[in-house]
Amino acid sequence: MAKDSKIYVAGHRGMVGSAVWRALEAKGYTNLIGKTSAELDLRNQQAVANFFEKEQPDVVINAAAKVGGILANNENPYPFLMENLQIQNNLIDTAHKTAVSKFVFLGSSCIYPKFAPQPLKEAYLLTDSLEPTNEWYAIAKIAGVKACEAIRKQYGKDFVSLMPTNLYGPFDNFDLKSSHVLPAMLRKFHEAKATNASVTLWGSGTPMREFLHVDDLAQAVVFAVENVLLEHLYNVGTGTDVTIKELAETIQSIVGHTGELVWDSSKPDGTPRKLMDSSKLEILGWKSTVGLKEGITNTYEWYLENVD
Repeated sequence: MAKDSKIYVAGHRGMVGSAVWRALEAKGYTNLIGKTSAELDLRNQQAVANFFEKEQPDVVINAAAKVGGILANNENPYPFLMENLQIQNNLIDTAHKTAVSKFVFLGSSCIYPKFAPQPLKEAYLLTDSLEPTNEWYAIAKIAGVKACEAIRKQYGKDFVSLMPTNLYGPFDNFDLKSSHVLPAMLRKFHEAKATNASVTLWGSGTPMREFLHVDDLAQAVVFAVENVLLEHLYNVGTGTDVTIKELAETIQSIVGHTGELVWDSSKPDGTPRKLMDSSKLEILGWKSTVGLKEGITNTYEWYLENVD
């Protein structure tokens, strides 16, 4: 990939998109394009078509999506399904119909069945039922994976899907009603620290989760841009997981909160375990490098600098 290739990063202001942008700039790519949602509504098919006709990107990275945690997914099933379908369908189809040479589609580990064997392999897709609390988002992302696979199969185009595990890092969403588990915990412990108030967390604390720093995902995206990947779907994770209780205690320690930690078992746990098998991508040469404690510390430092 030439350093002056025109690369469009959809969702470049979000946690993932901004990390991808930084990683591309660090590698010397000089022709990056980004549009805010106010400048370009990716749900609008004609607007997307007009943008592609004007800019004619060589590479498209789809880091744009409507995302959220269990609560947001559960309470807003229709927008999580429809808006994600609209965004990705417009990007994938328009990229296919124009001169885009490479398309990188980003999804989530929630595309895999709730009770799939661990660690999750790419081959487990569509082998059983999904986790009910986020199946709307998952179904949209599965449709995107299959669309890229279909284009690859029928037209031989370099469309590839990367499925990261649970992400966190700078520019994450820390809103308690719509955020994922790690940033929500970080904010709760930070706000309780001043008065040493107790912190109540959802569920039992026993489910196990894998967490990937967003900068590691960004390096995987750059790897996909710079190499021809022979398969259509690759997992992106660390290969290690922790219980939600262990995660909470780690964040509590980093933040410096010493109050009581309370588990509300009346709230849902979600999938019991979600560990990714990322060996397919690792064999090709990518591997995560940011440890969990290092990554949470880095994220908390960013949060403190931007909390206002």
